[in-house]
Formats: sequence, structure tokens, C-alpha cells
Amino acid sequence: MMASPRLGRLLARVFCAALLTLLGAATHALGIPPAYEPLVVEPGGGPERAEFDLGPALARAQRENKRLYVYLGASDCPYCRRYENFLGKHAGELVSHFKPWIVVDLRSTLSTTANKLFIRVGNKSLPYLEFQRSIGDERTRMLVYPSVWLFDPQLKPLMQMPAGTGTFETVEEQLEILQLVQ
Repeated sequence: MMASPRLGRLLARVFCAALLTLLGAATHALGIPPAYEPLVVEPGGGPERAEFDLGPALARAQRENKRLYVYLGASDCPYCRRYENFLGKHAGELVSHFKPWIVVDLRSTLSTTANKLFIRVGNKSLPYLEFQRSIGDERTRMLVYPSVWLFDPQLKPLMQMPAGTGTFETVEEQLEILQLVQ
């Protein structure tokens, strides 16, 4: 027995609406959730050189006298998704604590290794490890996703940060980071 054309159209509309809802949710699941008003920085430079320009974020931080919360996540990183989902789930508790910060969302992929990742500030573009050294990161380590850096408006590091799996898994841990508790 065949379904009526009217029922077929109704089912097609329901299916399309569900698909659009899922696609919308997937879009918001990538990167820092919109509630945090992230400044999204896509890499330039092509497939062999992913260059992230912090210049606009730094200029805004100086103009607004805010700190920078710089997040490096990868679209195909399960630990990044976990952290981003955590932020989304706890936005009601956390967003107000992010107000003194400009959240910078550097969008990458796991195929972007340390030798391909560059950070630009002004007219200077540094490879990842040199950038780490330039900010005094004692851990000058291999590239780990997700990574977070906390800077003042002059790009002076405010705190050494953990990176990778298990980073900031509770509201209390996230608040300690935002309050610069060592």
C-alpha cells in the first residue's frame, strides 16, 4: 500500500526540518560556543602553513582594556569537542566570568602540527615553538590540542596553562583559571 502524496510531503518536510536542526547543532558544536562571543580566527597561509593572526584580537584587547583568553582547538579533536561541550553545558554559570576576557578561538585541525602552525602578532610571524619561547612558556612543548593561553592586553602571559585531555573539566577549575589561581 502506497502512502498518499500529502503524507509523503509531510514526512519529507519533517525529515528536512530535523536535518536542518541537526546541522545547526553541529555548526555550534565546533569551536567555542556563541554564548561566549568568541573572536574566531581562521588560519591563513594554505595547507603547509596555518598562520593565526592575533593582531586584531590584541588591538581590541588594548582598546577595551581586556585580557585575552586564546583557545587553540581542532575541529577533529575529541578532547576539544569535550571542552567546548562543557563550556556550552555550563554557559549559564560561566559566561559572566568571561566578561573581563576577549575569547579568541583559533580554529585548526589535528593535521596542523607544530611545524605548520604560526602565530602572527603585528609584522612578526613565529612558528609555534618560537612563539612559545617568546612568551616565556617554560614548557616549550610539542603542540597539544586543546591549548589555552592567557594574556594581558600587551600580550604578556598571565599564567602557565595546562593543555590536552582533562583540561578544565569542572566549573570550579574553569573559574580558578579565569581568576588566575595558580
